Amino acid sequence: MLRTAPRSGSAYDARVLGALSTFALTTATMVAFAANSLLCRAALRGGAIDALGFTAIRLASGTLVLVAILQARRSDEPGRDGSWWAAIALGGYAIAFSLAYLRLGAGTGALLQFGSTQFTMIGGGLWRGERPSLRQWVGLAVAAAGMVVINLPGLEAPPSSGAALMIAAGVGWGLYSLSGRGARHPIRATAGNFVRCLPFTVAFSALALAVSAQVTLRGAVLAAVSGVVTTGLGYCLWYAVLPSLGAARGAIVQLSVPVIAAVGAIGLLDEPPRRDVAIGGAIILGGLALALWQRRLVPAAAVAR
Repeated sequence: MLRTAPRSGSAYDARVLGALSTFALTTATMVAFAANSLLCRAALRGGAIDALGFTAIRLASGTLVLVAILQARRSDEPGRDGSWWAAIALGGYAIAFSLAYLRLGAGTGALLQFGSTQFTMIGGGLWRGERPSLRQWVGLAVAAAGMVVINLPGLEAPPSSGAALMIAAGVGWGLYSLSGRGARHPIRATAGNFVRCLPFTVAFSALALAVSAQVTLRGAVLAAVSGVVTTGLGYCLWYAVLPSLGAARGAIVQLSVPVIAAVGAIGLLDEPPRRDVAIGGAIILGGLALALWQRRLVPAAAVAR
């Protein structure tokens, strides 16, 4: 009996550390996703770069930094991990997202993107045997209502072409996320996906130059920071945490991104606080807490007593 207690305690400690690690990685990933939004808005708002040029530089710089990391680590060839399916989903998401926002307002675009992403990821999880609990479903519904509240002032009837492109972007991101649930080496898998995505990047860069060459130094720097830090490294974090989250929770936690971005915009972009953002953000966080809450881990030794 005296020997089993430490083992139980060690198992409990490992579970607690694992939960804390998952929480920290998830938080860092959501902050990176929100920072992507802030960097894009900062670049486009002042006319420093156009949407197509921003995305082209973002993808290219993300690929370069991931390949450089693998070379520095003397890892295997960058294209060994990852898959063509994930690369196609990634490239399709990036292109459709940028083109859609040329036709949609921010509020309508956010709802279409997040809605199609949630549908894709949760649907994929159900297809593979995941069964979200009733509490998760209710939490998701509450958080989705908060998303509507946040974006309500910017909602408008979307043109069919823009709506179709944004739905395609959301589906692409959902499929890319689902492909990462089995990633055993997140950096290598992400690098492999970005390398395979190079044909999309080249084609997108050519399209950006053909349509508009509006690129300033400030815009290029913001796009490169987005590609290197919040996209390249942020996507590595996403692939690292997804196996622990699963499809349903991975879909739900992404609803925190608009809240983080809204708070960041107040401090970094000097955007005025809005009551609908405060109310909607509180609703979203409440829904996330409900959906992601788990009972406190109890050591097996304590249960045995």
